[in-house]
Amino acid sequence: MASIFVTGSSAGIGQETASVLVNGGHRVVVHARSNERAADAQKGVPGAAAVVIGDLSSLDETRALAEAAQALGPFDAVVHNAGIGGRNGRRALTGDGLDPIFQVNVLAPYVLTALMSRPRRLVYLTSGLHYQGVFDPHELERQRRPGDGMKAYRDSKLCDVLLAFAVARLWPSTLSNAVDPGWIRTRMGGRGAPGPVSRGAETPVWLATSDEPSALVSGRLLKDRQQLSANPAAYDQGLQDALLRGCAALSGARLPT
Repeated sequence: MASIFVTGSSAGIGQETASVLVNGGHRVVVHARSNERAADAQKGVPGAAAVVIGDLSSLDETRALAEAAQALGPFDAVVHNAGIGGRNGRRALTGDGLDPIFQVNVLAPYVLTALMSRPRRLVYLTSGLHYQGVFDPHELERQRRPGDGMKAYRDSKLCDVLLAFAVARLWPSTLSNAVDPGWIRTRMGGRGAPGPVSRGAETPVWLATSDEPSALVSGRLLKDRQQLSANPAAYDQGLQDALLRGCAALSGARLPT
């Protein structure tokens, strides 16, 4: 039995991931952004060991979430599933003065990774749209000026791969990978998406628990349990380090090395 923390587990892929893990006999701590969503998580994953609450669009709440989750650990694996999609049009800045897509999709998993004890396995959910993403170290300054929502989403998903690969390089004792779940029928993916939610959860569950040699990899992008080549920018160690420095500057949390 493994002890596993899954973020964004009140619906969609996160809830399915947590449910499959619980049904597999694992101890699972789930996460929701509010008390209302916590009730959804408890109902959707009745066998969860605990529910922790924290709005990832707030640095204070993300830090408090890290502390609350840490108190329920240590964890063998953490699945960073939580994320928000990109809608075109102007978006209000978060209370921290940041673009919400960047803060929820990139800065929050960075902060949780930096502040929680190192698990044996880390899984960061990305998207096939990361291939169209761009990361310029100077882009972090633009997170205070929301722009095109889909561009912000694509860029954030590239950053998730950069983060997963950076952690794999700096923490050799931890298996850190990125997962493209595919286009899945969730609130974010929409009803027209071809993939069932079970498909979206399959690879994260496998990476978090399996002892198959093909699951014991690190610094990889996977989809449907198969390794893929990521956006070439994701392998650039200079860009990885620049992302870590930028996230540390914005959050005040430094990734231990």
